[in-house]
Amino acid sequence: MGVRKITEYPESVLAQVGQPVSEFDGALADLCSDMFDTMYAAEGVGLAAPQIGLNLRLFVMDCDGVKLIAANPEIVASEGEQSGQEGCLSVGKVPAVVVRAETVTLKAQDEKGEWYEKTATGYAARCFLHETDHCDGKLFIDHLPKMRRDMVVKRFKKEKNWK
Repeated sequence: MGVRKITEYPESVLAQVGQPVSEFDGALADLCSDMFDTMYAAEGVGLAAPQIGLNLRLFVMDCDGVKLIAANPEIVASEGEQSGQEGCLSVGKVPAVVVRAETVTLKAQDEKGEWYEKTATGYAARCFLHETDHCDGKLFIDHLPKMRRDMVVKRFKKEKNWK
């Protein structure tokens, strides 16, 4: 197993809708293990396959007491509203305030292909939404007003010494 390279904005895979996971085998289990290793090494709480360059609907998370693998995730219910700092390993962890649902129900498959539903609130709900967005080709900055999004991108580029 091992730590993989994190794909960073503006790589095109981050803007693509992921392909469904169809093979639930040892290779998927190994991939999920690598994703957890990569996430922990980067001090993240969630990591989606597009963030390591793979166009797949798959994410792992270990956030606020919720640790899971989600293949083919979809948000089936959401309610309430929360506002809080959000960052992303693919955008240099540059944070911005994002409004998200307070309570979210996720439907997904585990590494064996078994379907499940999980409901979370607060930070874990935010993680469900953030990582599912990655599978849909969206970044958290896509939820920001244009001026704020431009500021986050500018700061990210400055940290990367981009012109």
